[in-house]
Amino acid sequence: MSASLPENQIEPGTARFWRTNLALFAAGLATFALLYAVQPLLPVFAAAFGVGPATSSLTLSLTTLPLAFAMPGASLLADRFGRKPVMVASLLASAALGTGCAAAPGLAALLVMRVLMGISLAGLPSICMTYIAEEMAPAATGLAMGLFIGGSALGGMSGRLLAGLIAAHGGWRSALATIGAVSLGCGAILARALPAGRAVRRGTATPGFDSFAVHLRDPTMRRLFAEGFCLMGGFVTVYNYITFHLLAPPLSLSQREVSLIFTTYLVGVVSSGAVGQAAVRFGRRVALLASIAVMLGGLLLTLTPSIAATVVGVATITGGFFGAHSVASAWVGAAARVHRAQASALYLLAYYAGSSMAGTVGGLIWARFAWPGIAAFVGALLVLAAWCGVGLPKRG
Repeated sequence: MSASLPENQIEPGTARFWRTNLALFAAGLATFALLYAVQPLLPVFAAAFGVGPATSSLTLSLTTLPLAFAMPGASLLADRFGRKPVMVASLLASAALGTGCAAAPGLAALLVMRVLMGISLAGLPSICMTYIAEEMAPAATGLAMGLFIGGSALGGMSGRLLAGLIAAHGGWRSALATIGAVSLGCGAILARALPAGRAVRRGTATPGFDSFAVHLRDPTMRRLFAEGFCLMGGFVTVYNYITFHLLAPPLSLSQREVSLIFTTYLVGVVSSGAVGQAAVRFGRRVALLASIAVMLGGLLLTLTPSIAATVVGVATITGGFFGAHSVASAWVGAAARVHRAQASALYLLAYYAGSSMAGTVGGLIWARFAWPGIAAFVGALLVLAAWCGVGLPKRG
């Protein structure tokens, strides 16, 4: 794969820069709205299809697992056909599947479409990261990655909230149809506004699966992949079980009040861009370690028997997570001298593996030790993330 051409790089502050970021923001928003819209609907699915909570949760887990393992293949397609075509096709196909989910005649059909959506979504997160690393000038990558991840945070929040609110009044089919329609609009924005990438040249040899080994042999890349695993694992574990914690004594909130905890994602929209810019000024390692420290501070706040302190703690964890993720993901693109699409795919494979594995282990810990056990487990993951960060280059 050939390198980006400096004269064609997108400079910060230009009209092309903001148009590109609008497109990437829309892509991030739609991706995570489609992915997580089913989360607040799990009880609705259980009642509608007469199944238990574990079975209804397959509507989410059978999307994230294919997403993770399809990313390496998607990166190879992007090398063959170009970044933008794969990204646009991925989003439009996923949005169409999301809309089609609303017409599923039964749970089996719904699950099949969600599996297909996970595969089609694989062409977005890692390829967007690669596009930023290849097409943006170095001074623009921090803010661009932060804005993309901010769109992802907003999509994750709005998808959950919008689906839950619509389902309460019009049913789950209306909720999924609405999310699908909004995502189709985001796909149109991506197709219209995103400049054609110039880093990938037709006629060059397409890398094979051995291109992944290049990054797995690099100690810096291995540490960055471990960062993704630990950060996402800890973050998802917090959000998986904070609702149980808030519902239980002594906090004893209602289900409606607990659902508002997802609004703390708005902190991530702001922090991802701000930390991305701070990384340019102070260095990536400083920004990464500071974000992890913020997450640890927020985790300590959740241990207090105070609703206000717990909510502030979750918001603090959210801000720190999205800041750390924006730095680590941008670092992957910068550190990869070759095969950047494969580097981003490996990072996100570790990222979603952390989500799946740590989230499952967290359930076992919650059953025995409740929230103090969850806090200790997440704290251990964050300490491991900090240890990995200390071993990274000082300036990055």
